[in-house]
Amino acid sequence: MIPPAKTQAIGILETTGFTPAIVALDVMDKTASIQLIQAELNDYYGVVIKIVGGTAAVRAAIDAGLQVANTMGGKPVSTILNRPDPAAWPALDSKREFNPLIQQYVVIEPDPARSSSKERVMAEQPSFALGFLETQGFTAVFEAIDSACKAANVEVVCKEKLGGGYVTVVIKGDVAAVKAAVESGKTKVEGLGKLIAAHVIARPSGAALSLLPK
Repeated sequence: MIPPAKTQAIGILETTGFTPAIVALDVMDKTASIQLIQAELNDYYGVVIKIVGGTAAVRAAIDAGLQVANTMGGKPVSTILNRPDPAAWPALDSKREFNPLIQQYVVIEPDPARSSSKERVMAEQPSFALGFLETQGFTAVFEAIDSACKAANVEVVCKEKLGGGYVTVVIKGDVAAVKAAVESGKTKVEGLGKLIAAHVIARPSGAALSLLPK
């Protein structure tokens, strides 16, 4: 994480669910000149996004992120730390951590290689999109993603797990294909689990891409 001496303000946005967090991050990155510094998952299906930048930029970004996360039912909370005290840094700067229970990292550093990779180049194209299908329950998400892949020409990017049985599968492809896939997938959830989110991000930002595992 960026050293305290170089920090003007840190913005913290916490949501319920992985999808609202990434969608909020995408909007924040597109709203103001901020830098993603870290994401952290807790064991109660929550995600914390940490950003840094000038106070005005951070405030604008957090406000935009709050608005979109609210519309998605992410129950967001946020705060802005102006010139954070160096003594608080050991708590703010979480170390990379792997959770063996869910078999994935729960403290995630942005991957610059990911945001500058072929996905980043593709994301500059108007037709590129990411799709998210998030459910509470594995059976539901497995049924949903199978239906999504049968409905359109899309590729699975990753699967993310949170506490409380929350599971997200991320897909990529042409905007029209991703929309068709997500629409097909979400119709298969009823009766198998709870649909948490079904969303499409067109031309995702570098910050959003940088949090997705390779």
